[in-house]
Amino acid sequence: MLKIENLHATVGEGESAKPILKGLSLELNAGEVHAIMGPNGAGKSTLAYVLGGRPGYEVTDGSVTFMGKDLLDLEPHERAALGLFLGFQYPVEIPGVSNVQFLREALNAQRGERGEEPLSGGDFLKLAREQAGLLQLDMDMLKRNVNVGFSGGEKKRAEMVQMGILGPKLAILDETDSGLDIDALKIVGSGINSIMRAADKAVLLITHYQRLLDYVQPDFVHILADGRIVKTGGPELAQQLEAEGYDEVMAA
Repeated sequence: MLKIENLHATVGEGESAKPILKGLSLELNAGEVHAIMGPNGAGKSTLAYVLGGRPGYEVTDGSVTFMGKDLLDLEPHERAALGLFLGFQYPVEIPGVSNVQFLREALNAQRGERGEEPLSGGDFLKLAREQAGLLQLDMDMLKRNVNVGFSGGEKKRAEMVQMGILGPKLAILDETDSGLDIDALKIVGSGINSIMRAADKAVLLITHYQRLLDYVQPDFVHILADGRIVKTGGPELAQQLEAEGYDEVMAA
């Protein structure tokens, strides 16, 4: 589904450009959940932004193939229509735009890119209620402006509702567990499993901590350090990191 080969990327422009990714290679198959862990500054969020097509990040070498297409040749909205979803560590607020309006426009724009008919208002609201129920989010929250006045946990749950409505093939979740208390963590973990655990979907979880992986059990755990994958293992690697720390595990 996703194949990254020798990816190099910088952030910034001109003489101030700073190399962040330095030869990263990774492959995700449909039906798999991969977790990426690593110390601050390792390049975890940069990887997410490069895959999502965020401006300000330049790929200087390597390739990324997604669903059989050259991902780096596609605009961000084309990547989304192809089935890529990027969850942000800090979801942004959009004053003046309701969640319902935003999500219906986003979904129908993606359906249009794929040559599909738009959903009617009634069908969309039915879908939105189903997905909000999975994340225990009141529908009244979706009538409010996007993330405005939401707590950290509400923002993350609303973002997972967005993921459920858009129905991506690949979800890249950048520190989705950030700012969540124990109850919200359980709800979000359950939502990820319900939405993305399928034979034709895959998840790339970026996290500092093992706690989310208690609820979303990964098939593979990768340690990212200094812009590349330095170690890969199973769920036990995350437990080892939690117990021993990055320095000790990577030194070994």
